[in-house]
Amino acid sequence: EMAKVIAAPRPEISQFAPRMVTIKVDPEKIGKVIGPGGKTVNGLSARYQVTIDIEDDGTIFIAGLVAEGVEKAREEIELITREVAVGQIYTGKVVGVKDFGAFVELVPGTDGLCHVSELDEKYVKTVSDICSIGDTLKVKVIAVDDQGRVKLSRKAVLREEQNES
Repeated sequence: EMAKVIAAPRPEISQFAPRMVTIKVDPEKIGKVIGPGGKTVNGLSARYQVTIDIEDDGTIFIAGLVAEGVEKAREEIELITREVAVGQIYTGKVVGVKDFGAFVELVPGTDGLCHVSELDEKYVKTVSDICSIGDTLKVKVIAVDDQGRVKLSRKAVLREEQNES
């Protein structure tokens, strides 16, 4: 009887059907996903038109009417909760400039310091000669200290790119 209406299931769900994705994150990282006063999670919800529910055990439910929004929210949450690994190269946004270096946001909620001595291969007189707030920098994670502070180097990336060419 059903075969008359539809012979086989559709390969994909209708674009109008609501989507729900469940992901599991380290319970210690829930705070990063929520953000100060719920800023991060509320921003994700508004940006991608999704509902995000977070359980204490690290289970996160993302629901929305647009599949693309649900997927993008999932990707961003995975990015936020990913461990910053030494040796990894990131393209980050400069969020702060001080006399001693630039603070670069690697992933939402994770910043690192690129010391003035690590900004370029040649001598840098002032940080503002190389970058300003809002700029994008390609940096390499050179260390993460006991307190979780991330140390970055743009010089290491420049050297690697030079060696490749």
